[in-house]
Amino acid sequence: MILYFTGTGNSRKCAGWLGAKLGEEWVDIVPTMKKGEYGAFQSETPWVFVCPTYGWQAPRVFVDFLRRSRFEGSRQAYFVLTCGGEIGNAGESLRTLCQEKGWEYKGAAGVVMPDNYLVLFSPPSQEEGDKMLERAKSQTDKLAAMIRKGEGLPEKRSTFFDRLKSGAINQGMYRFFIKDKAFRTHGCVSCGLCQRLCPMGNIRMVEGKPRWQGNCIHCMACIAHCPAEAIEYGRRTRGKNRWHC
Repeated sequence: MILYFTGTGNSRKCAGWLGAKLGEEWVDIVPTMKKGEYGAFQSETPWVFVCPTYGWQAPRVFVDFLRRSRFEGSRQAYFVLTCGGEIGNAGESLRTLCQEKGWEYKGAAGVVMPDNYLVLFSPPSQEEGDKMLERAKSQTDKLAAMIRKGEGLPEKRSTFFDRLKSGAINQGMYRFFIKDKAFRTHGCVSCGLCQRLCPMGNIRMVEGKPRWQGNCIHCMACIAHCPAEAIEYGRRTRGKNRWHC
C-alpha cells in the first residue's frame, strides 16, 4: 500500500506513478489527518510512504501521523521524498522511525520535482516543469522496479552538510521561519478553495476572506492552488509563477 501526504500535488503525482507501476492503491492521509484522527492500515505488500521534503526532512506532521497510526501486515517500509534538489540526511530520521515501529527500513529516495516553495524559490515555467516531470517519472519507474523486487533503495552517504541541513537548519526553520503572519490576499474571489485544501485546517474564511490561524507548515497549497493568484507571502512571492500538479 502507498500512503502519501501532499500540499501542492507533487507527492500525489509521484504516488500515482508508483501505484500504477506496482499495481497498488495510493491513499491520501490528509482527509484523516484533518479530522484530528490517526489511521489503521493493513497491507501484505511493503509499505511505500510518499511525501515532500520540508527543510531536508520528511514533514513533521507526516512522521507524527505514521508514528501514531496502526499498521498491520507487512513490516517493510520504503520512503520516497519529493524535493526541489536533495533530501539531505532525511533517511536517518526515517530509519529511526522504522526502529520505533518495528519495520525493516528499505531506504529513502529523493525524487526531484518542480520546486514550489515560493517563499524562498521560484517555480519553473510550465515548459521547464513538464520536462522535470518527465525525468521524475523515469526515476520513479526505476524505484518501482526496485520495490517490486524487494531491493533496498539507493542512498548516498550523508555528509556533514547533509546532517547540518537536516538537523540544526531544519530546526531553525521550524522555530523561526515557518510562520503564517506574512500571508496577505489581494483580489480574493472568496471561493474558499484555500480553506478546503489546507492539510492543517489552518485557514478559516472570515467575511469571505481567508484568515490563517497560526498552525501553518508552509506546504504552499493555498498559494499554489489559488485560482485568482490572490495570496502572497509578504513580498517574497510577488511576481513568481505558481505550480501545482
